[in-house]
Amino acid sequence: MTRVLVAATSGIVRRGLETLLAASPNLTVVGSSSLDATTLAERLEDLQPDVVLLELRPQEDDSVARHLPAFGPGPGAPAIVVLADPPYGPWIAEALRSGVRAVLPPEAAPEEIVAAVEAAATGLVALHPDAVEALLPAAPPSPRSMPASPHPPLSSREVEVLGMLAEGLGNKQIAWRLGISEHTVKFHLSSIFTKLDVSSRTEAVALGVRLGLIML
Repeated sequence: MTRVLVAATSGIVRRGLETLLAASPNLTVVGSSSLDATTLAERLEDLQPDVVLLELRPQEDDSVARHLPAFGPGPGAPAIVVLADPPYGPWIAEALRSGVRAVLPPEAAPEEIVAAVEAAATGLVALHPDAVEALLPAAPPSPRSMPASPHPPLSSREVEVLGMLAEGLGNKQIAWRLGISEHTVKFHLSSIFTKLDVSSRTEAVALGVRLGLIML
């Protein structure tokens, strides 16, 4: 069970997010906090959450970064899911280095927020398309001496999911076997399809075999 701390300026927002997360059988809300740095640090120390759902409405680029020192980063630090209004700024790159694993707009659908929290708990990164667009200009150029691989490497969990696809398992069966939610399985599948540049399970399995990632 993933332990989640909700942090937001408004008590109404905190209660709404707590109710939203409580509907997921895979999540348990261990508490909430205001965005006061001292209070937030104390709640983190006392509750030791796996994920922090942080609702912010930044008015300037550094407003998000000011809240991140309380979380670490470091071993044992929680994954952070940020709800922030677009347009997103240069703080995105620094936020990802500070433990942020997901960035969504506050009006994201409940199932999107739950899925982002569950994905962050497993180490996945989930970004809204606007956040990705803001991040790309800050990405360093690839060294010319190192040609890009035609297919980015899959994580060990993605290889595991790909192997289950080869077995013919559906999302529900994969979720049960791995002890994760179907939302998280969908995140893994989306990442696999993107990295392998395929559009179907059959293509993913066939290419996985050709690349030596899995064996039939």
